[in-house]
Amino acid sequence: MEVLSVLLVNVGVAALGFAIVWAIGVKLKDPTIVDAYWGLGMPVLALSTFLQVEQPTMRNWLLLVISAVWGVRLFGYMIRRWQTQGPDRRYERLYEKAREKKGWSFGFFCAVSVCLTQMPLQFLVSLPVQLGQIDAVPATVGIIGWIGVGIALFGLVFECIADWQLSQFKKDVSNKGKVMQAGLWRYSRHPNYFGEALVWWGLYMVAAESFTGLFSFIGPAFLTWTLMKWSGAPTMEYRMRKTKPEYADYIARTSGFVPMPPKKI
Repeated sequence: MEVLSVLLVNVGVAALGFAIVWAIGVKLKDPTIVDAYWGLGMPVLALSTFLQVEQPTMRNWLLLVISAVWGVRLFGYMIRRWQTQGPDRRYERLYEKAREKKGWSFGFFCAVSVCLTQMPLQFLVSLPVQLGQIDAVPATVGIIGWIGVGIALFGLVFECIADWQLSQFKKDVSNKGKVMQAGLWRYSRHPNYFGEALVWWGLYMVAAESFTGLFSFIGPAFLTWTLMKWSGAPTMEYRMRKTKPEYADYIARTSGFVPMPPKKI
């Protein structure tokens, strides 16, 4: 019952967070802010769980702090990208289809196709920082947990470097229309996604030292799948292949996810 009660409270917290995001999106006529809240909402759920635990242990603090650093960093990055690049064209196209074919209003579209779609996915991915905090035992973090901390921090740094390298590449106007193929992007077409997956597998290892946390593996497993096969890499690569002819050669020689030496063509 304790697990159920904690998760029910967190469902309410998630719903409140997305209600605020929905209101902002409707006011601005742009739901792009939901992409920024994707990262921030996960440490919010971690904090909600932390506040429901009677006696937080080192495991609780590690799950909260690492997820907070990751989420706040990603939130800031997405906000800056929103400010510089403007509304996400995906949402604009989706809204046009919903309006023309279904007659949906903008507010209804934001609620159904944006917020109610992303809220359960965010809740699912963040299960390690929720379920991993519930058990009071073991009170200490073991070797598996500390290895997980190392993996999570490595993934965080890796993701930060990849995002920074890409942002610097885009700032140079001479790179317009070109494909980023330097730095970490020489070894993986999506090093930022790889780093993100490492963060959440590392957090899972911390959580998995508790019995309840063991069952949160579905979170990082789903995240990894969606980054590799669904809304992450496939969506981006479809657009890149259509707009940048040299991207086909980049695909041929560069690993799609796990960094590896580039192939010779």
